[in-house]
Amino acid sequence: MVKSSDHHSALAPVRILIVQSNAALGAVWQRHMQRHGAKVTLCGDSDSAVQALEDFTFDAIVLDLVLERGNGLTVADVAAFRQPWANVLCVTDSSFFSDGSIFNHCATARLTLNRDVPPDELADIASHYGEQSAAAVR
Repeated sequence: MVKSSDHHSALAPVRILIVQSNAALGAVWQRHMQRHGAKVTLCGDSDSAVQALEDFTFDAIVLDLVLERGNGLTVADVAAFRQPWANVLCVTDSSFFSDGSIFNHCATARLTLNRDVPPDELADIASHYGEQSAAAVR
């Protein structure tokens, strides 16, 4: 499932892909990022995220590493190949990558956040990394 939103401003908006299996949580994140002026695409599984990466361009990707359907690392691999400029922000509630090993598996990963990060804080972080990416590409 892909849900995209358009938010227009004087400057081109930051384009963010959210990959989150929990639809309610993903929608909360999406609304907060839209309030920050971002154009947001929300995907609930790895297949729709990979399709979005083939169809659209993103500046930042908020990626839950543990998905109900599919594999978050597959999405990260496709993103690194198709859109290497896009900064990947990894989100998880697992301690598996707490040792920093995600940076060995995902070349474009910039940081790892706990899934319970406050939505407004996540929106600020995604906007920051998205703006960095957009400035480098545009």
